[in-house]
Amino acid sequence: QVRLVESGGGLVQPGGSLRLSCAASGGISSLYTMGWTRQAPGKQRELVARITVSRNEYYADSVKGRFTISRDNAGTLYLQMNNLQPEDTAVYYCGVPNLSAWGQGTQVTVSS
Repeated sequence: QVRLVESGGGLVQPGGSLRLSCAASGGISSLYTMGWTRQAPGKQRELVARITVSRNEYYADSVKGRFTISRDNAGTLYLQMNNLQPEDTAVYYCGVPNLSAWGQGTQVTVSS
């Protein structure tokens, strides 16, 4: 069973940065494309970014140039988020899209 645990969320002012981490069990990160999604209150969950095993990256238009997804050889997935804006406020989930496996989520709040 896939186990995914996110960390790194919090409260940040507009223009600030956060780095989310996701620990994935079972070596899953070396086998599948992994990604980050987010869900804001009253909105549908949206894909923010994903990265393939060969490290090809995809970003939603709303975060291009501000967010960077990466993965290390130890199986941890990251999301570096710069120039955060209030509209980035959401619960962020890491997971394996092809397996529909997602973590519990970590709250990111951007507010002055």
